[in-house]
Amino acid sequence: AAAPEAEEKISYQMPTFFLKGNLVHFAAYKKHIGFYPAPSGILAFQKELSIYEGAKGSVKFPIDQPLPFDLIRRIVQFRVAENLAQAKVKSSRKK
Repeated sequence: AAAPEAEEKISYQMPTFFLKGNLVHFAAYKKHIGFYPAPSGILAFQKELSIYEGAKGSVKFPIDQPLPFDLIRRIVQFRVAENLAQAKVKSSRKK
């Protein structure tokens, strides 16, 4: 719902939402849900994501805790805006 124009596909062997490039990937594991919004998505929400384990471009949401749907929605919206802005820049360079 946060990215209604995004397409669903498989990328890096994971479910992915795609809009002018990959938005986010996600995957289920035994003890967590992996969420991969690219390094920029992690950096932009670093403070809110600091309570979760993660790395440069990923976060682990523990399987035994509720998913932070509002935070995920805001990260996806951030990535949509970022991808659309990057696509606009690329498009203007081609002209």
